[in-house]
Amino acid sequence: MAEAPFRPFETALDRDRTLAQLRAALDGAEDGELFLERRRAEALVLDDGRIKTASYDASEGFGLRAVKGEVAGYAHATELSERAIARASETARLAVGDGGGVLAPPPAGTNRTLYTDADPIVGQAFPVKIDTLREIDAYARGLDKRVVQVTATIAASCQEVAILRPEGTLVTDTRPMTRVTVSVIVEENGRREAGSASGGGRFLLDGLLEPADWQGKAREALRIALVNLSAEPAPAGVMDIVLGPGWPGILLHEAIGHGLEGDFNRKGSSAFAGLMGQRIAAPGVTVLDDGTIPDRRGSITVDDEGTPSGKNVLIEDGVLVGYMQDRQNARLMGVTPTGNGRRESYAHAPMPRMTNTYMLGGDTDPGDIVADLEDGIWAVGFGGGQVDITNGKFVFSCTEAYRVKNGKVGAPVKGATLIGDGATALQQIRALGNDMALDPGMGNCGKQGQWVPVGVGQPTVMIGGLTVGGAQA
Repeated sequence: MAEAPFRPFETALDRDRTLAQLRAALDGAEDGELFLERRRAEALVLDDGRIKTASYDASEGFGLRAVKGEVAGYAHATELSERAIARASETARLAVGDGGGVLAPPPAGTNRTLYTDADPIVGQAFPVKIDTLREIDAYARGLDKRVVQVTATIAASCQEVAILRPEGTLVTDTRPMTRVTVSVIVEENGRREAGSASGGGRFLLDGLLEPADWQGKAREALRIALVNLSAEPAPAGVMDIVLGPGWPGILLHEAIGHGLEGDFNRKGSSAFAGLMGQRIAAPGVTVLDDGTIPDRRGSITVDDEGTPSGKNVLIEDGVLVGYMQDRQNARLMGVTPTGNGRRESYAHAPMPRMTNTYMLGGDTDPGDIVADLEDGIWAVGFGGGQVDITNGKFVFSCTEAYRVKNGKVGAPVKGATLIGDGATALQQIRALGNDMALDPGMGNCGKQGQWVPVGVGQPTVMIGGLTVGGAQA
């Protein structure tokens, strides 16, 4: 049975009195808001033939923020009551001091919706989800006798937010999220390797529970595992790299995207600080952050300050033309907010964050790009990585990669890591494929302890002179 819509000002809270409390907290401030949230999440995991996890979490609360200059006061609580908001108002107000501030103009309104407002958790019965997990397990094991373990996950959540602003505007958004993941382990001659495939977005579970969808994930997970079963140790050294389309855009997201968030640039800690209007990438390279793509994992109708999400060009034909901004950093930098003020939950203050970050495609056939690779690595899949925002240096591990010599794709390689820095990598892009694709919907992004869902994408890309860390020289 579906829960009632989240309408905090029709139940425990009186809107007029709450607005008066918010205005008192923001007296003398330059910005701020009351962020109210209710969230529900369900995760079902089948591992090695048994249901390992069946969890359901529900939470609600509020966060009250008062902003003045570079300072922000923030208080939050799980109790939606006037008493709790009054205490939070007194706490947040400590950051404002005595007067002097003028409230910034409110965000523009929008009637746009980018995804359903239905709760994906209640859209499918619990027994149907359990039966689907068992079917995934049986199907994956039946694909190949070398499969020794299968892990399948069905996850769904629904986040409802209401943002009350001091001018009296109330902005609401209901954000569904679903994901199905299939992982397999194969064994042959005593060697074990793993493969995984995942995908989802801001839509209901119905399509993800169709056999055509999860069977495709199972086959892809098996394919990756079998590729790695025959992989050779990766070489090491400086060489040219070809990145595949879609999910390899995670390298773009980490090595470049974080460096284009407004707070890092306002503080001068980004490798791209002070370079607005200058060439920072090879000609033809255009990078966007777009939170307006319907049903995508990283999309948001409005950000967590109430600003409508945007389609923001960051790099245009190699030239830096924009940063991602929340309201505070935009005001301090004298620019317009871009709809990138995001937070993990009511317990976190917003900051500039990516949504769906991707590089536009070029006009080169991807097969020709690989054929032009004389001696290097063709990286198709990525796992984890680390990035230093101050200098853009990154280290990423490949989950699927191949050795290429004289344009010929050779054996798969295992243990390859790509090492470089974002600023240099952008300048060394030598070819852009005509196959730009977004990832299947599985990304999460961490920043200062906060995690939010994101999307990435890119075409096939050749980058010259990256360092490959491998298993042998």
